[in-house]
Amino acid sequence: MGAKAVTALTDSRLAVNQVNGSFEVRDQRMGRYVKMVKKLIESFGQFTIKQIPRSENKRADALRKLASTCFDHLSKKFLVEVLRERSIDEQQVNVLTSAGPTWMMLFREYLQRRVLPDDHEEARKIRIKAPSYAMINGELYKKGFTSPWLKCLDQAKGRETPQEEHSGQVGAHEGARALTGKVLRMGVYWPTIH
Repeated sequence: MGAKAVTALTDSRLAVNQVNGSFEVRDQRMGRYVKMVKKLIESFGQFTIKQIPRSENKRADALRKLASTCFDHLSKKFLVEVLRERSIDEQQVNVLTSAGPTWMMLFREYLQRRVLPDDHEEARKIRIKAPSYAMINGELYKKGFTSPWLKCLDQAKGRETPQEEHSGQVGAHEGARALTGKVLRMGVYWPTIH
């Protein structure tokens, strides 16, 4: 649009202080947005960003409310732009881990073939703990004291399970003990669950 002097007003104190450099940017995604804003600022001769409390800015509050509503009922007097993609370029990266040995392998080897590790101390631990485990339909299960058989998971799958339970639209922000109890009631187990 050719503007050389811009004053940006926002009700977000966090955004203002991150752009000004007063606050540290901890979130990676937010860091990319701040970096993009700082790059855009260089194209202006003068740039100022100010925080206006929501209570003092009825217009911004109305826009915020408008953004959170459905647009189908609006007349043509309103100009609403729905952004279909983010302003920052963000590549989706899937982390792949090699299917190497897991904590379950030693128990499977012992229960299926009676093979113990070469390390005497490790072999003793496996022999002591093995009666709590069983192979059922090719899967390793652990017997709990007050629960039915729990399906054993490797560490990677074990980290995903509480994240799935903890996030999402119906996810609750529970403490560690409550979340662990919920995961155990789901019928799964891994050694570092607690």
